[in-house]
Amino acid sequence: MKLRTALLAATAMAASAIAQPALAQPPVTGIYVGAGLGYNILQNEKAKANTTLGNTDTTVKFGGGFVGVGSVGYGFGNGLRVELQGDYYSNNINDSTAGTLASGKEQKYGLMVNALYDFYNLGLPIVPYLGAGVGYQWADWQNVTISGGGIPSPIHVNSTQGSFAYQGIAGVALPIAAMPGLALTAEYRFMGLADARKYTATEGAVSSKLKVENGYNNSFLIGARYNFGVAPPPPPPAPVAAPAPAPARTYLVFFDWDKYNLTDRAKQIIADAAQNSTKVKYTAIQVNGYTDTSGTPAYNLGLSIRRANAVKAQLITDGVPANVISIKGYGETHLLVPTGPGVREPQNRRVEIIIE
Repeated sequence: MKLRTALLAATAMAASAIAQPALAQPPVTGIYVGAGLGYNILQNEKAKANTTLGNTDTTVKFGGGFVGVGSVGYGFGNGLRVELQGDYYSNNINDSTAGTLASGKEQKYGLMVNALYDFYNLGLPIVPYLGAGVGYQWADWQNVTISGGGIPSPIHVNSTQGSFAYQGIAGVALPIAAMPGLALTAEYRFMGLADARKYTATEGAVSSKLKVENGYNNSFLIGARYNFGVAPPPPPPAPVAAPAPAPARTYLVFFDWDKYNLTDRAKQIIADAAQNSTKVKYTAIQVNGYTDTSGTPAYNLGLSIRRANAVKAQLITDGVPANVISIKGYGETHLLVPTGPGVREPQNRRVEIIIE
């Protein structure tokens, strides 16, 4: 029942996401933190006891349990991100086979290093992602008792053993427009232990070893992720009041990141500037290019000049005489929105057309 509830919650979140319009959310860039809680299914584990009083092989069965994970990571701005994860799993033993009885609890906890890829450019309101990880997990058997199956007296285990581990991750993220950088997540994780564990067991006054194999976890989680330093989207353009205002003397043309080609919207703004230049008395038209701070200063200077040249060429195409147009590139200086270095700010990627 708990698994069904978790799956229904994940389905409801995904359905809500699909019903919403697509968000202009950039890929994860820089440092982020995440956390999730959910339902864990621990598959059967094989236990082999070899004691002085008897031997037995049995399969230990587990009930559904709890899983919690937390992570801190870094996104490279192209869909790829890496993270360090801490986790905790807890499942009660509720049955066994081979004529034995078993009870107790298994808890796992450890650290994993994950690499993930976000499919952020699909044009969807949600962002699917896939990942894989490796690390180390400790499996703690608490108050475990195995009896019957050829063992004259019960075996008791209160011991912790570690193993290398691996995992696969599949999930979706729903960006929250009202809080840039925040996203809700729903995901499935499979984690397995690579090695068998040998626990210290007691049978009366006799100590022995209990070898346990497998250790496969299937987890369903709901969580949240926060990417630090995400700038809010640029405000919508101001509405045009009626009657039509006098022709503007300054125009802003915006560009995509690391691009100098003109979008359809950019061509429309340049056409308006060219047309309005015939309605005012002017002596010169300045075309000044700028960039954000995400590249090197030298590269940004060249990119700003290329953007200015692209706007000049379009002005000439729209009928403005070439001899009245002067261009200049300012690179990452004169920011419209002040930022630190290495920040992709859309409003700083611009060209200003000034009619003098």
